[in-house]
Amino acid sequence: MFKRTVFITITAALAMIVASCNTAAPAQMEEKIGVAVTILPQQEFVVRVGGDKVDVTVMVPPGASPHTYEVTPAQMVQLSKAMVYCKVGSPIEFELAWLDKLLAQNKDILVVDCSKGIDLIQSDDPDEPGMDPHIWTSPRNAKIMVQNICAGLSQADPQNRQYYENNRDLYLKNLDELDVEMGALLNGAGAQTFIVYHPAWGYFARDYGLQQLGIEQEGKEPKAAYMSRLINEARLQNIKVVFISPEFDSRNAEAIAREIGGRVVIIDPLAGDYLQNMREVAAAFKEALN
Repeated sequence: MFKRTVFITITAALAMIVASCNTAAPAQMEEKIGVAVTILPQQEFVVRVGGDKVDVTVMVPPGASPHTYEVTPAQMVQLSKAMVYCKVGSPIEFELAWLDKLLAQNKDILVVDCSKGIDLIQSDDPDEPGMDPHIWTSPRNAKIMVQNICAGLSQADPQNRQYYENNRDLYLKNLDELDVEMGALLNGAGAQTFIVYHPAWGYFARDYGLQQLGIEQEGKEPKAAYMSRLINEARLQNIKVVFISPEFDSRNAEAIAREIGGRVVIIDPLAGDYLQNMREVAAAFKEALN
């Protein structure tokens, strides 16, 4: 009788363990979709659409410049496992130099062009002739990029299409609110022209009625004659702030700021927290233009 009782007890315990394993299995088996992106703002776009179903790899990490960054072997390994690559799609220098090599590591990867449907404008940077690659600095462009990302994730993972579309719609609402907020903040700003070391804000300037003057020339330090013209223009328009991105040398920006009795302000077109960063950028422009 004792042996029979022990046998029944052990059998029941094993059954409970098996049932527990079977219950947990589906959650453990659901693997995240590997998604690679070029720059940090895209990471937020993908995460806000993909939620807990995506694992994102950023090719140009924080603090690096998409004009000069070189991919590491570890990133190549990560890319070889990804299902989707969301490229910026505009002529950004990193993608022009590296994209073909990256895609050769994973020929089955789905490539999403985030610039599809965006009206490109001419670049203000002599080092980037043709169309301006910095499309993400406009929240209106960001909305189109998010829609392209949602379409790509839905194609790669059709069973979760509704999940992605619901997340997309929530984030598009956030971007609409951001656009309205920034338009109201910058409406009627005293001055309309700002000076920036690297001219990455062309789409932002277009959307909110501003004009940018870039210091950098052909990816190099500006010549003395050009610096002199910039200083005269700044004095003429009473510009007191020189903007610079954190990845660039600030010496020339500081030199101009000294000549115009102004100051240097750091704004980052590549920050990861897109919504918060754009609010901070808009506030910095508002203060400078007033």
